[in-house]
Amino acid sequence: MSIDTVAPSGIAGVQARIAAIQSRFGALAPSGASIPVVNSGYTTSTNGSAVTRSSFATALADTVSSTGSSAASSTAGTGGAEAAAGSSTGHSGADAVELSKKYLGIPYVWGGTDPSKGLDCSGLTGLVYRQLGVDLPRVSRDQAKVGEKIASLSQAKPGDLLFFNSPVSHVGIYAGGGKMVHAPRTGTKVRVEDVYETPTVIRRVLPENASAAPAPPAQAQPAARTGGVPYADIFRTEGARAGVSPTLLAAVAKTESSFRSDATSPAGARGLMQLMPATAAGLGVDPLDPQQAVRGAAKLLAGYLEDYDGSLDLALAAYNAGPGNVKKYGGVPPFSETKAYVRKVQDAMQEVTL
Repeated sequence: MSIDTVAPSGIAGVQARIAAIQSRFGALAPSGASIPVVNSGYTTSTNGSAVTRSSFATALADTVSSTGSSAASSTAGTGGAEAAAGSSTGHSGADAVELSKKYLGIPYVWGGTDPSKGLDCSGLTGLVYRQLGVDLPRVSRDQAKVGEKIASLSQAKPGDLLFFNSPVSHVGIYAGGGKMVHAPRTGTKVRVEDVYETPTVIRRVLPENASAAPAPPAQAQPAARTGGVPYADIFRTEGARAGVSPTLLAAVAKTESSFRSDATSPAGARGLMQLMPATAAGLGVDPLDPQQAVRGAAKLLAGYLEDYDGSLDLALAAYNAGPGNVKKYGGVPPFSETKAYVRKVQDAMQEVTL
């Protein structure tokens, strides 16, 4: 019913109830704000100006909104500082390595920050860490001032940033095992390479493992990345051994055999990674043994990535059709099967999680 139809005694009860509510929320009002007082016919503020009957609800909403916004602004300031220090992103240095390898084969472009056009060394590190919740400065000499200083390469962990030259002019992401992911120079592509000289500065922006940082909310995790992957430990172990992305190895296994260690193709390829018997023999592995099969595939892919300056397309094409055909056609061979294979593996890389 309308408030105008309420009996005087009913109006008094309503006024008393509203007054109680006002007293509870009065503390929310900003300094100097007026708290509406409700009368039977209209509402007036404490300064005597007339307003509508809906003013109390509006003022209350505005007050709560204002207070909440102020609190949000305050926490946003401190949260940004934590993210810059890598203390609350919920990600680890290993995540940075894994993500960086998804850009293998992107051409070097000086000043490049867009992977669709090209990346330079600090463009790569900035892109990777930004996706992990850390905003790094644009150029390597400024990136070299972020995070915790690490004394030597022997103490470096995967995901640490390696800086070179004095003054600093180059940066790479340490992948472990004496290797790093970086965009070297004009005419090259993002690739995995040996740490070719002693870094002048090493900085740790993210913890070594995710358990060292608070986990992100469960709802923030993409659904496609919540399932388990068969042989995940093997992919991680052999990927680290060969300097190849474990996600790449898992994607190849998914595409080749649907994770079946006993799979055999009509052409005679065998096992989890579908190695031909002659290839497996040359690598010294048993293709039907999952650990050995992944080790052999990792060795093959690491060699192809090195041969093709980090080009993932060419490495996958060589894995499927052989390096002879890649050389013969000067790129991915024009075989429909091979072209589809390259796409399938890269799509699978977005679907598996380790």
